[in-house]
Amino acid sequence: MNPPIQNIFHNDSRQLEASLNLDASSARIEVQCLLQAVLQVNRAWLLAHPEHKLEEGQYVRFTALFERRMHGEPIAYLLGEREFYGLNFKVTPATLIPRHDTELLVELALQRIPLQGRCRVLDLGTGSGAIALSIAHARPDAEVKAVDASTAALEVAQLNTQRLGLNNVRLLRSDWFSALHGERFDIIVSNPPYIADGDAHLSQGDVRFEPRAALVSGADGLDDIRHLIAGAKDRLNDNGWLLLEHGYDQAAQVRELLQQAGFSGIFSARDLAGIERVSGGS
Repeated sequence: MNPPIQNIFHNDSRQLEASLNLDASSARIEVQCLLQAVLQVNRAWLLAHPEHKLEEGQYVRFTALFERRMHGEPIAYLLGEREFYGLNFKVTPATLIPRHDTELLVELALQRIPLQGRCRVLDLGTGSGAIALSIAHARPDAEVKAVDASTAALEVAQLNTQRLGLNNVRLLRSDWFSALHGERFDIIVSNPPYIADGDAHLSQGDVRFEPRAALVSGADGLDDIRHLIAGAKDRLNDNGWLLLEHGYDQAAQVRELLQQAGFSGIFSARDLAGIERVSGGS
């Protein structure tokens, strides 16, 4: 006989908490999300039916997902989706998992995009499309182009574009600027790879399962950022902005690179944890 929902909550949450060193609340939420996915119900239904017992097939599916999570596989990949900037995005192991820290990059871009009127935006290394599509959704008059070198990532971004019903986004396979053929933009945004090769964080947490090419960028983690800064000036319209997410300890180096490349109005912005997470210039 399969256990009721209340027992699954109690027992499996504790196992997850101990195995992955999660706090109790996060572990409970993750078990809840897996149950919702298997049962195809919302949170309110789960809480209202603690005595409900899963059917055999449902329990088998839940157990399989739970075991994968116990081995560290990210909950976003198990569920196939992640919320970002108030929107729901499909994600797969071909893309990075959108993180709330990156919402700062979207907010800074939106501050520089008029509510109405034409504005050309470029998102470099779009992955699931979370940044580009969040901008396009908030600024329907903007023309947003999103590029990625990965065909598999672009397929995910295309699906997200269709799911959100956006018609102001164009996707393009391109190794950074290579396929843009002289186009210019008012805003260029990117969350590029910025982890140093050999960094200990690569063997911890969710990043163990994420595409390495979207994470690692040379000995100091700045190779791609150097490339983007060097190439962006010729891709920006007058008074255009380049905005880059980077590592927790890279802000000063990124500001220096922007200065060397002739940018002005250089700044760094802090995320909710007080970390300088995004730097940019015009």
